[in-house]
Amino acid sequence: QVQLVESGGGLVQAGGSLRLSCAASGLTFSSYAMGWFRQAPGKEREFVAAVTWISDTTYYADSVKGRFTISRDNAKNTVYLQMNSLKPEDTAVYYCAARRGGYYYSAGSYAYWGQGTQVTVSS
Repeated sequence: QVQLVESGGGLVQAGGSLRLSCAASGLTFSSYAMGWFRQAPGKEREFVAAVTWISDTTYYADSVKGRFTISRDNAKNTVYLQMNSLKPEDTAVYYCAARRGGYYYSAGSYAYWGQGTQVTVSS
């Protein structure tokens, strides 16, 4: 079965960095566009970043543009999210997800989801 497993979350001070990884199995990874979403307590899940099948195009939420970078390694079936200049408002559970079509910013377009990894940014 399809599995997406996130790692790399943790506690970091404001201004610090973290690199999230998402290892995929059970699917033809290079056939899927990948995305990162996040959900803070009491808030809806929101789009963070997305990358197309062959990394030719990336998309970012305005709130993370210039600070976060999404990338993928199709040889390793892994997608990454490099997060720099972290802010307390970045605190959330971060999820990676895989889609074949639809809209990169819409959670409903993603067929497979990981279990999430907690990111906590202290002030």
